Amino acid sequence: MMSEDNKIDVNDINYAIYRLGNWKNNYEINQIGLSKEIPVTEPTITHIKFSMDEIRKSQFDISNKTVNGFVAIAFQINPKIQQMDLDDVIKMEEKEFNNILDELDNLELLDEDSTIDLDDENYLVYKLEKECHMTISIPANEHTKKYYEEEMKRIDDAVLN
Repeated sequence: MMSEDNKIDVNDINYAIYRLGNWKNNYEINQIGLSKEIPVTEPTITHIKFSMDEIRKSQFDISNKTVNGFVAIAFQINPKIQQMDLDDVIKMEEKEFNNILDELDNLELLDEDSTIDLDDENYLVYKLEKECHMTISIPANEHTKKYYEEEMKRIDDAVLN
């Protein structure tokens, strides 16, 4: 069981905090936009932007073209994307990337001087930990762990079917 004083600062860079919701735009390529997790803190947005930059910096060769990680992942797992012309997929990724940046920059955030209870079921809370050169997100409470496991199963089912 967790201690009584189980609050975390909203501006703690060691945590990513989200609420469940929907993005304004529709996304097919950008994995962040495919999630129902909407960031509610500045450190979470910074973490997401860093992650997106890392994925976009990765380079892969598909059909004699060099593409970024988002395009490569979408091309591997999304049958609809596989049917599209690669140049169209590249343009679509660019548009989605700019849309998600715009959405991230215009989200309503929690007051940066506030705290939340780690067990608050209104939020999904992940502890961010460095592993080699990557930052991994570990569910920080039971509510987030349950959501995360259900989400992984949903993604597996979507990819496998």
